[in-house]
Order: sequence, then C-alpha cells, then structure tokens
Amino acid sequence: MSASQSTDLYWDPYDVGINTNPYPLFRRLREEAPLYYNERYDFYTLSRADDVERAFIDHKRLISSRGMVPAFMKLGVEAPSGMFIMEDPPRHTRHRALLSRVFTPRRVAALEPKVRAFCARCLDPLVGSGGFDFVKDYGNLVAMRVIGMMLGIPESDQMAVHERVERSIRDQVEAYPTLQDGMYAEYIDWRVEHPSDDLMTELLNVEFEDETGTTRRLSRGEVLTFVTLLSGAGNETTAKLIGWTGKVLADHPDQRRQLVENPSLIPDAVEEILRYEPPGFQNSRYAVEDVVFDGGTVPAGSVVVCIMGSANRDDRRFPDGDRFDIHRKPEGILTFGFGIHFCLGAALARLEGRVALEEVLKRFPEWTVDETRAVLRPTSTTRGYETLPVFV
Repeated sequence: MSASQSTDLYWDPYDVGINTNPYPLFRRLREEAPLYYNERYDFYTLSRADDVERAFIDHKRLISSRGMVPAFMKLGVEAPSGMFIMEDPPRHTRHRALLSRVFTPRRVAALEPKVRAFCARCLDPLVGSGGFDFVKDYGNLVAMRVIGMMLGIPESDQMAVHERVERSIRDQVEAYPTLQDGMYAEYIDWRVEHPSDDLMTELLNVEFEDETGTTRRLSRGEVLTFVTLLSGAGNETTAKLIGWTGKVLADHPDQRRQLVENPSLIPDAVEEILRYEPPGFQNSRYAVEDVVFDGGTVPAGSVVVCIMGSANRDDRRFPDGDRFDIHRKPEGILTFGFGIHFCLGAALARLEGRVALEEVLKRFPEWTVDETRAVLRPTSTTRGYETLPVFV
C-alpha cells in the first residue's frame, strides 16, 4: 500500500515560508498522513514519535551513508571517511567508538567552569545596555568558544570559523561539505608539531583497529573530517538552542519568572526547550529494502525524512504537545536522534544550554524580543534564529 494523504496537504523542507511556523501542518501530517509522500522531490516523511524512533533504530534497512538532505541523497555520493554521522556499520561503529574515547563524559563535565566563565564574559558588558542580541551577542559566542577550546582552535580564529559554518548552513551546503579545503589544515599541521590537551591532539595520536582489522592512527584527511564535523555541529546547533531559549522564555514570561525564583527547574526547562523547538529539525535515511509504517510502505530506493520537530510534539508521547511547560520533565525526545546515531554532543549541548540560561537569568530576569528585527532562518535540516534582539 502506498502513502496516501489529502490533496491539499503539502510539506516541503526547502520552503522557508512553510517552515517559519510548521507546527499546525505537522499536526495534520501526524493525524492525516503519518507516512507522507512529497511527489515534487520524491521523498517520504515520518512525523509521529514512534515512527521516527523506529526509523532511527532500523539502521540496516534505513541507512545513513547516502547523506542527510533529500536533494543530494539520490546522487549516490559516498561520504568522506570519518563523517560518521553519514556512515553505516561497521565503519560507523569504529569511528563513533573512536570519538567516544576522546569525547568523554568526564571531559564534558570538566568544562562547566569554563563555559560559565565564557557566559559571564559575554554578558557582563551588556548589563545596563538596554538590550542585546541573544544569538549574535551570546549564543554564537558561547558555542564558538566552547567547541573551539575543546578542539584547540585559537580564540582569535574562532569567529572566522563560526562565520564559515554559519554561511555553509545558510547556503544549504549540507550534504557533503568540502572538507579538504584548508579551513582546518593549518591547525592540524600546527598540532602535529605542538601537541596540547585538546581533541585535535588526541585525534592525531589515538590508535584504533579499523574495519579491515588493521591497527593504525587516523589519516590526516580523517582528522580533518572529524574536526570539521565537530566544529560545525558544536557551533551551529548549540547557538540555535540558546537563541530558542531567549525566544521561548520571552513568549512565556510567567514560566521564566518561576525559573528566576527557583533555578533548580532550569535543567528540565532546557529539556523542554529542546523538545519544543529543536535546533536540528529533521534528518533523513535511505531505504535499501521496503519498510512498512502506519500509512503505507516506503519502497526500496526511497528517501525518508524523519521530522524530529513534529515527533517531539506528538500528543501520543507528549500529552498536549504544542504546549510549552517547564514542569513537563519530557522523556523520549528525539532532538538528538536515537539508536546508533544518537548525538555524541548531547551532554555538551545540555550543559551549555543550562549554564547559558543560569547566567542570563542572574543578570536579566526579564526581556522582550524586538520582533521587528528578529530573523528566523530555517534550512532543510535546522531551524533557529539568525538574529534575536531583545530589550532588557
């Protein structure tokens, strides 16, 4: 049975107008077309929480190595070695395990004092200013400094790196980035001669057994791929999370006031923001076999877009899912994916989101968004603010 839906139902990941406020449409997708087919771009869509989760688990039939963006996935271009978010086992297993060894919970937890110091350095000069930009003056800078510090990128170069990542996302260069372009090559060459206590140095020196059974170190190209991937992910999504924190709490001032009065609620509030407005909005898989879902069958050779932004508001998993509630304690959000591709940076994103909010509320218990100057910038994989000026 093929997918079926109302003739007036249309969702398009490339349509900025649709994705400015997609949630009413997502509700219709979940109820009317849980397996939706976009004829124009020839892809299928899953919008319910259970279906998206199941697709992420089914990594043998719904593979990742064809990419993340529907327009590029049918080209059959292979991802560079080390781009593990676009790999399948056994290569993915080896590369993810390798990165897990250098991206440990201990390392992430140890970052908290530095993250807090970065937040203070951004916010203290803004006290008494009357306003600031939650993204450009805060979210971008914190995300950039944290991942730059972890990787070993000099602080003087971190803004240029962030702007390059932002431009790539904005221009929709999201399938297979041009990694061997020298953006990080000089840093890597410098670290070969000047090792330090950072991820770049560890990636250069770690030994592992690859999928052929050979014990070796990463090639220079693989290190470059890892560094590019981590820098892009660390800059982009965390900055958007902090931006959404500013917008959502401005829209819910009563709940923001509760956080000021009781900061112990902040971790659950961050989790609810991640559910309510996920920065990484959708991800895709490629079907190598027919796969049956509620609503029909995804034929082999098809692209499947999994909308985490819709799944996170599915009333079947999150009652009254379109309502923001800092007391919800949401379990089972799909913001960071699920299964073997669950985001390795989830703990870091949560830490940065929590500390960033704690430090804002200490200095600015109230703010309002300047809607006339705020710019929301959805792409085919992410959704968040490019600028979010606020009055304080």
